[in-house]
Amino acid sequence: MRESQLQQEDPMDRYKRENRRLQEASMRLEQENDDLAHELVTSKIALRNDLDQAEDKADVLNKELLLTKQRLVEAEEEKRKQEEETAQLKEVFRKQLEKAEYEIKKTTAIIAEYKQICSQLSTRLEKQQTASKEELEVVKGKMMTCKHCSDIFSKEGTLKLAAISREDQGIEPDDEKDSLKKQLRELELELAQTKLQLVEAKCKIQELEHQRGALMNEIQAAKNSWFSKTLNSIKTATGTQPLQPPQATQPPKEST
Repeated sequence: MRESQLQQEDPMDRYKRENRRLQEASMRLEQENDDLAHELVTSKIALRNDLDQAEDKADVLNKELLLTKQRLVEAEEEKRKQEEETAQLKEVFRKQLEKAEYEIKKTTAIIAEYKQICSQLSTRLEKQQTASKEELEVVKGKMMTCKHCSDIFSKEGTLKLAAISREDQGIEPDDEKDSLKKQLRELELELAQTKLQLVEAKCKIQELEHQRGALMNEIQAAKNSWFSKTLNSIKTATGTQPLQPPQATQPPKEST
């Protein structure tokens, strides 16, 4: 019935209706085309923005990479310099330590020698004091047996000035008394020289011990200075390397 109605309808009306339908379809397709074109332009703009951002980020990353490489090269160069400086410091410290040990051994030997000399001088002084006392006793005995000497000297060895008369003062001492006085002076002079040598040896020992203490202080100060420089160098070398994890460094043990 519809087809028969359409066949009975006027062809002009049918063509007009068909034309309207095609125009509507054409307008709808054009609208869809405009929407798709706008969406395409928007997508292209968004893609271009994303591409520009990616390129900018790539440039930044390339600059950071170059800077990191440069820092790495500088850190490696600094590390190499620190290692060379550490090696030089170790060599200098080793030489100073050897020199200090040699000086300590030399000083110890000198101190031991001076102590031995002092011991010998002390023994010699004691022997000379004993011999002097014995000779003094002998001289006193001879003086007591001598009539003129017993009148001049007392038993303790002091002069009897008050008991000497004017006639006794005019008598010249005899040869034996002169000889005894000369021996006594020589013994006193030798005793004084021995005491002086003993005092000089003690002063020399004190000076050597003072030099030894100063040398030990210098060695300890050199050790502390070297260890602090080594630790600071290692800290500096590890602090300038951001790409490498820091390694714990342990200073070498001090040798006694």
